[in-house]
Amino acid sequence: MLRFTYEAYDSSGGKVLGEIQSIDETSAAKQLVDQHLVVVSLSAERESSQGLSLLTRRKVSGEQIEYLTTELSLLLNAGVTIDKGLGILRRNSTSSAQSRLVGHLHDAVRRGQPLSDAMTEREGIFSPLYLNLVKLGEASGTLPEIFSRLSADLKFQAELKGKVIQALIYPGVIFAVCVLCIFFVFNYIVPQMSGLFEGMPEIPFYTALLLSLSAWMIDYQWYLLLCITALIAALYTSSKNPSIAVRLDAFVARVPGASGMILLIERVRFNTALAMMLGSGILIDRSLDMALGSIKNSQIRQTLIAARDQVKKGGQLSASLRNSPVFDDFSMSLVEVGEESGDLSSVFQEISIRARRDFEAKVERMTSLLEPVLILVMGGIVGGVVVVMLLSIVSVNDVGL
Repeated sequence: MLRFTYEAYDSSGGKVLGEIQSIDETSAAKQLVDQHLVVVSLSAERESSQGLSLLTRRKVSGEQIEYLTTELSLLLNAGVTIDKGLGILRRNSTSSAQSRLVGHLHDAVRRGQPLSDAMTEREGIFSPLYLNLVKLGEASGTLPEIFSRLSADLKFQAELKGKVIQALIYPGVIFAVCVLCIFFVFNYIVPQMSGLFEGMPEIPFYTALLLSLSAWMIDYQWYLLLCITALIAALYTSSKNPSIAVRLDAFVARVPGASGMILLIERVRFNTALAMMLGSGILIDRSLDMALGSIKNSQIRQTLIAARDQVKKGGQLSASLRNSPVFDDFSMSLVEVGEESGDLSSVFQEISIRARRDFEAKVERMTSLLEPVLILVMGGIVGGVVVVMLLSIVSVNDVGL
């Protein structure tokens, strides 16, 4: 099968861009005519362009997926059919990557292909949780409700990501400014002072240390920057290796402050996913399977895998989850209440909401604490250098007298 890209106009006069698979160009053109499209251009993708197409598909951002999901939710809940809804989104797509994605989904649905299958063909764009819920919605006839839940979840995940980034921006800026100040002092200020000490038979040890440190930084700072960059790149590459990722997760879990933040984030993710799937009518063992895909930390995932296995063997849910750090004592009491009442979906949603509040409060506390600590540390370093410089100048004056 060959892949063709095309430009056409539909019956309403709207411009349509998309891709279609067929055995040859004639068959591809016939398929488009059968879809009541007026073809303007039709071209086969070569192997290199297919690689470029894959790159374009990967450029579909999380914000665009959230927009697509939200718009589909609104259209489906308004009574618009899925093929007409995709057609509307196709005409209103604002980027080429989004247009190609929606065009592929629209063409597949018009050919009678299930939406979930069409989404599965776009590897790496939709998460397994997303695809499974869409498939469930198709089977149960509840796609409007499913897309409403997915839309709310994507918005929630985007807000969570935004709060993490926001919490790191200001301390990061302070750190960067302080590092630049240190580099400026050692590269420009201290070297200009070195002329003051030429010809002196003996200089204070702190002055000698300052001058030596400045000379070392001037000679090796680019090598130092290169080593730091290589280390970051190596850590990022190694994190893709499962065995190394486990060790990195274990190391990060021991960093003071980081372990609690990671635990809260994973608690929010897991319980949100569980609440959404149980609310959609998925059985608890299957829900646990699918919710595991939302967990990023390998150590926490292992504890939840063990809990899932116990549930599949007939174990009680609350007893199985008790050994996982994702659920604290209060959360476990809520799960036990949910088991008694039969409303686990609401319970997991409540746990997620509480975890999110705890996370936001902890972010605010850490940010308010981290800012003055960074300022004190970096200010102490810069201030120490200034004090040494002043003492050195005083010592020169003393020698002159």
